[in-house]
Amino acid sequence: MFSWLRSDDRRRKDPEVFQTVSEGLKKLYRTKLLPLEEHYRFHEFHSPALEDADFDNKPMVLLVGQYSTGKTTFIRYLLEQDFPGMRIGPEPTTDSFIAVMQGEMEGIIPGNALVVDPKKPFRKLNAFGNAFLNRFVCAQLPNPVLESISVIDTPGILSGEKQRISRGYDFAAVLEWFAERVDRIILLFDAHKLDISDEFSEVIKALKNHEDKMRVVLNKADQIETQQLMRVYGALMWSLGKIVNTPEVIRVYIGSFWSRPLLIPDNRKLFEAEEQDLFRDIQSLPRNAALRKLNDLIKRARLAKVHAYIISSLKKEMPSMFGKDNKKKELVNSLAETYGQIEREHQISPGDFPNLKRMQDQLQAQDFSKFQPLKSKLLEVVDDMLAHDIAQLMVLVRQEETQRPAQTVKGGAFEGTLHGPFGHGYGEGAGEGIDDAQWVVARDKPMYDEIFFTLSPVDGKITGANAKKEMVRSKLPNSVLGKIWKLADIDKDGMLDDEEFALANHLIKVKLEGHELPNELPAHLIPPSKRKATE
Repeated sequence: MFSWLRSDDRRRKDPEVFQTVSEGLKKLYRTKLLPLEEHYRFHEFHSPALEDADFDNKPMVLLVGQYSTGKTTFIRYLLEQDFPGMRIGPEPTTDSFIAVMQGEMEGIIPGNALVVDPKKPFRKLNAFGNAFLNRFVCAQLPNPVLESISVIDTPGILSGEKQRISRGYDFAAVLEWFAERVDRIILLFDAHKLDISDEFSEVIKALKNHEDKMRVVLNKADQIETQQLMRVYGALMWSLGKIVNTPEVIRVYIGSFWSRPLLIPDNRKLFEAEEQDLFRDIQSLPRNAALRKLNDLIKRARLAKVHAYIISSLKKEMPSMFGKDNKKKELVNSLAETYGQIEREHQISPGDFPNLKRMQDQLQAQDFSKFQPLKSKLLEVVDDMLAHDIAQLMVLVRQEETQRPAQTVKGGAFEGTLHGPFGHGYGEGAGEGIDDAQWVVARDKPMYDEIFFTLSPVDGKITGANAKKEMVRSKLPNSVLGKIWKLADIDKDGMLDDEEFALANHLIKVKLEGHELPNELPAHLIPPSKRKATE
């Protein structure tokens, strides 16, 4: 008796077993979350239903910015080759959304053909109509960068009178659709003419709830002097702070992402360091793609639950016979009170609720009599998914990360500064003297020798205690000095000879100049007399 109860309890305690994260996400969405979304018409209010391609596609990077901020040039810089449909100019040249993706042959797939391809994650874009699809293409080409990521180029956001000209489709809604599905959103600004138009401001607000994906690039920074650049950076942060309502500061990368000579090369080292940081961020996307999709599914499930509570609550308040229109107006106007009631009754965070004004606008066109009452079973299934199955997938994510070789973006600009003398930091810090025939420490060794012989060497060596008295004068913390000692004590006898002492002082100088210490001593820093012993 009541065997169905016992089996249901067993199902909750024993989450489903999946072979891969992608397979698990697809199955959980189809069997547990999608029924809730369909029952409460979630797709009409928020986001179209997800398809298999949404879970299988490569990580995507969305580029957003006003016209002439260098979005298309940025893609050209990353790929180190032109792509089909590319147009670059100071005026608004890119008037289409261009999905730059890997393909065996170079070519363009128009939007209407693209949205019927089940292998591409764009099928639901057909809801935006022909006005949009005529300005949406996929540029395919063989490129090593695109083997790991895809890039979405967007039309330049307009300013002044131009922004009042209708595009024929809801530009902000399209960007929001992409924002939900991409792994990284890069906002580009031109350091030479920094301003945020009304349309750009609206676009950034439409990307709300995706701040964790946002990065900012202050491009063309080589066109202004250092002092001006500092002021532009401050003005940008102030402007962004007014639009992006988060306590955290969005990461801003400063540089000039094109292949031309720097107009003002004073900040070359800064640009190189910023470029490396940005490249590392983009290169991490394939490795974190499964975790991002899992996180997005959790956010979607939480929103779908709140949506179900809102719709069922409105349905409950509607009269069965007369006065439906007046009651509908009353419920729409008092939606904030409904939010508060649901928040208290179900212990839901205020941050999980959809935008109030937008929800009110959408409800105006809805027939409340077609809304469904609360169906606890559907909500229980989603709660079960969040409580048990998601935890199972989290374990699988970690397993996949450890089993697979390090996934990273390769080719194009990502290869340009990895090796050789133009790699970031080459010949600086611990790398100083890497190409010199002479031991680089020998330049300052006479000065270090004078100190060495004041520390009472015995048989040509000083003890750790005596070396410590001198090394702590640098005021570096013990953890750093301990690492320097480990690197400098090459023969591991707990004492330093004159060469080892000179090496220790050289490494102290490297650290005091703001460079990182190596984990292992580079070959060019090993004292000449000890090189054979270490081979």
